[in-house]
Amino acid sequence: QVQLVESGGGLVQAGGSLRLSCAASGRTFSNYVMGWFRQAPGKEREFVATINWTGIDTYYTDSVKGRFTISRDNAKNTVYLQMNSLKPEDTAVYYCAAASKVGLTTHVNGYHSWGQGTQVTVSS
Repeated sequence: QVQLVESGGGLVQAGGSLRLSCAASGRTFSNYVMGWFRQAPGKEREFVATINWTGIDTYYTDSVKGRFTISRDNAKNTVYLQMNSLKPEDTAVYYCAAASKVGLTTHVNGYHSWGQGTQVTVSS
């Protein structure tokens, strides 16, 4: 299994930006499809973005398209989520996850390793 640690969360005003990082250790990072999910209070965990092992293929949930960018640096064993034009509805705990798959996946059950999460709060 791979161990994942997120960082970069915080409090930001609406319209602001944050960059989340997820550092991986334990197994060969480049073998994994990586994803970002989020969970707001009282809601289920939802898919945000995913990236394949090369970093070329990405996919986003509709609500973040054009505002968020997922990327990875396999040399640093790190995946990033750049979040711009943040909205109060983006407030949630953000989790990164790893999947041993060939193709991208948006399903929670498709990922086998999860980080502990980092809180993002967007004030209006």
